[in-house]
Amino acid sequence: MDERGRAFFNNGSILLEDLIASCDGKSNPIRNYSASELIRATNNFDPSCIIQNCTPTEASQFHRFVHVYHGYKVFKGSLDDRYIIVKKFMGTGDETRSLAIRDIIVSMQMSNHKNVLKLLGCCLEFPIPALVHEYATKGIVTYQGGFGANESLPWKVRLRIAKQLANALTYLHTAFPRPIIHRDMKPNCIFLDEDYVPKLCNFSLSITIPPKQSYAEDNPKGTFGYVDPTYMRSGYISEKGDVYSFGVLLLVFLTGQEALIRYEEGGEYQSIIPYVKSHACDGQIETIVDPEVLREAKGDKHTQQYLHDFLALALLCTSDSSEARPDMIDVAKELVRIEKCLLPC
Repeated sequence: MDERGRAFFNNGSILLEDLIASCDGKSNPIRNYSASELIRATNNFDPSCIIQNCTPTEASQFHRFVHVYHGYKVFKGSLDDRYIIVKKFMGTGDETRSLAIRDIIVSMQMSNHKNVLKLLGCCLEFPIPALVHEYATKGIVTYQGGFGANESLPWKVRLRIAKQLANALTYLHTAFPRPIIHRDMKPNCIFLDEDYVPKLCNFSLSITIPPKQSYAEDNPKGTFGYVDPTYMRSGYISEKGDVYSFGVLLLVFLTGQEALIRYEEGGEYQSIIPYVKSHACDGQIETIVDPEVLREAKGDKHTQQYLHDFLALALLCTSDSSEARPDMIDVAKELVRIEKCLLPC
């Protein structure tokens, strides 16, 4: 048996075992791609162009390399006359393999949701399985809540994206026999299609709450600035950990700033939350809201009021006490209310 054959056998047996344990008897067929197909589709995983460093014109053209994350790379490819996204993990150890297989399992379970990046299939012939997703035209949301080469999003589009992502997380928490926690909710886990519809992805760190428990226990994982501090201190996480991360994302959408801010040159990065709270308490919301959003809201008292409501929701989601945070379903309902009030009758 050659190297690809051994990898297929090892990965396939682990994937099958995990799949049977997680699918609750339901079938979720996906395609098994060969290594040769993905090598051909991505020109041997050619990192010829990073979209984030391109001009808007260049980014709209076909480039294979999308983005590099800690632990994996995401490529743009072409296969069977369609564009695809290929996620290839770096490393060869059992821990990396477990991350890839977890990503496959949960992506497959979530693929029917319209706000999740659909999993088309996977390849088991590499030492670590690779994932193949549908293509999303606008690419990845930036750390400032925009897209492409620092392109800004209109306020109503940001609000709609937030509402749809809240629905996806609510589904993740409630649609399965046991709640699943994403555990790494952040902008670069969000793709946008040509209509700016968000597509949540990267479930490699997701964790299922065990039966008869209201939380899961594990070494803290996630992205600094988005991880629930309570989880960081205790090692215990519930759905409220995702609520916290989502609240940080709301603040990013509202302010147009990253989750970690450097207040002075050469200083340390600090969370956006105390910065926002200090200004919100002083009634200075105009000093923290993205200037692009303020320009849209200028002279519109209703929009200004719902900016306050949006901020209040974000701060509630990022409460120090996890018990004080709302459930994702209530977050989604509040975002629906805010959006409806902004839309013309």
